[in-house]
Amino acid sequence: MATQEQLNQWHELAQQLRVDSIRATTAAGSGHPTSSMSAADLMAVFLSKYYKYDFKNPKNPNNDHFILSKGHAAPLLYAMYKAAGVISDEELMSLRKFGSPLEGHPVPVLPWVDVATGSLGQGVGMGVGIALAGKYLDKLPYKVCVLLGDSETTEGSVWEAFERASYYNLNNLIAIIDENRLGQRGQTELGWNTHAYVERVRAFGCHAIAIDGHDLKEIDRAFGEAESITDRPTVIVAQTIKGKGFSLIENVGGWHGKSLKPDQAKQAIEELGGERHITIQVHQPDQAQPASTATAQPLQLPTYKEGSSIATRKAYGEALRAVGGARPEVVALDAEVSNSTYTEDFAKAYPDRFFEMFIAEQQMIAAAVGFQVRQYKPFASTFAAFLTRAYDFVRMAAVSHANIKLVGSHAGISIGEDGPSQMGLEDIASLRAIWSSTVLYPCDSNQTAKLVAEMVDREGIVFLRTTRMATPVIYNPDEEFPIGGSKVLRSSDRDQVTVIGAGVTLHEALKAYERLKNENIIVRVIDLYSVKPIDTETLYQAARDTDGKLIVVEDHWIEGGLGSAVTQAFNGTGEAPKYNGPKLEVINLAVQDMPGSGEPEELLHAAKIDADAIAQAAKALLKQPIGTSTR
Repeated sequence: MATQEQLNQWHELAQQLRVDSIRATTAAGSGHPTSSMSAADLMAVFLSKYYKYDFKNPKNPNNDHFILSKGHAAPLLYAMYKAAGVISDEELMSLRKFGSPLEGHPVPVLPWVDVATGSLGQGVGMGVGIALAGKYLDKLPYKVCVLLGDSETTEGSVWEAFERASYYNLNNLIAIIDENRLGQRGQTELGWNTHAYVERVRAFGCHAIAIDGHDLKEIDRAFGEAESITDRPTVIVAQTIKGKGFSLIENVGGWHGKSLKPDQAKQAIEELGGERHITIQVHQPDQAQPASTATAQPLQLPTYKEGSSIATRKAYGEALRAVGGARPEVVALDAEVSNSTYTEDFAKAYPDRFFEMFIAEQQMIAAAVGFQVRQYKPFASTFAAFLTRAYDFVRMAAVSHANIKLVGSHAGISIGEDGPSQMGLEDIASLRAIWSSTVLYPCDSNQTAKLVAEMVDREGIVFLRTTRMATPVIYNPDEEFPIGGSKVLRSSDRDQVTVIGAGVTLHEALKAYERLKNENIIVRVIDLYSVKPIDTETLYQAARDTDGKLIVVEDHWIEGGLGSAVTQAFNGTGEAPKYNGPKLEVINLAVQDMPGSGEPEELLHAAKIDADAIAQAAKALLKQPIGTSTR
């Protein structure tokens, strides 16, 4: 039980956190003081007694992890850092200013911030990933504490996270719901119905504790109880008052995201007892070593015989298993489709490093971000179409500068009979749009295996697109495929048109090459397996050699896919030099009408992205009669 002296210290610290949140946001002229003030008592107790963290060594594997899921309360977090003695008052007052690391929402530019938050409903899911690493891989006693806002609990991703946390018995995870009743535009869905929060939390398998979030004794008791739970995560539902401490704004709507004016701030600081500059000594973490990892084996990627036919999704699973033997830090996550993505191969070989997220793609991406916080190399796999559910999580992973590997199978209309609900047709566009991402699209199994190995140490968001249907093996197992490269598969000094494909359409391009050659039309064929970054040098040379005549063929919507990547490359964007060659004539063959069910060959033909369509496009560029189909 806390002494009166401790209670007094916590009270003074909480008031300082409120005052500093007001001061910083008023100086910035924007921000969220009221959301920071409601949770100040909770954080004062947590920071003073329960948080174990070596601020001098943020990479200490024994450090606890704190995630501010309600990222708009960043002023509170920065005030905590000031109280811990790691930022100065001057730095605190740089909040939201250009060039300051104290951004409007937390980002890992600060060494003590694990993940970026601000898009609500994501923090607890990422906390699940860190907690999984701690309990099952590191096997260290560190805690993961996540502070949520009550408004964000209407996001389904929060409950996905609680469900997975319960399933994996994550007793090292403590979530706090700051139940301050007021959202951005008025009362939240449940208001102060604490009982409803508690019942929902329990229904998802978590231990629930309801408290007055301003009663320091109750807060202390709740954290102590949470640490004693051994078989499940704990969720503390803390009823609080938004704007607590300043009578003008306490429990008053319309103040969300608004800073106080200087005269109001002065009045608030006086009510709160004035400025304080308390510095506390945060407890140091325990000293322990992470569990030893398995001994790394020499990498032996699977190899495939040229001329055979293997689905690239199957090659991905077999390659991931091989990489898992060579790299003990590799972990795999799947969304209950491991027998289709073939991550089941990894799961059978390394069950302790495979984590089933079930059909919860948002949680799968969030957990992957959590794993990489602890320096693991996560591969997260599902159907390419279903990654769209988690797109905001991928976007925020990039804001976090996270290093995660995503694999989308069943891409394109070539999946066949399952129909458009299962067809990933937006994935190249969406993943290309992610900051600093890498997008790879192999056409055969040997290429797939080599690219999986390349992905492991590639930084940022790395996406590999795989296909359901078996495709011919055209590359020798010894061939190398550096990221940013391409392969010229057919070329001569008589080439008239360049055909650019990847994945399934690369094989259609090779068929078209043979047909056109029989008609004395010679085309160059490029396998653009690295969509981003793209091989501009090879593309430029091909355009110069074929008088600017290009055909791009892709199993993807026409917007934002392979064709867009190619045409953008000729604009000289980024670090690439500006193209200097013949005027371009580009035909982009892509999916443009909503497909239905059918056999892959039928669908490719109907979408006009097969060999017939390529041959006709080549003749059109050369202004030759198209004639009848050679199909």
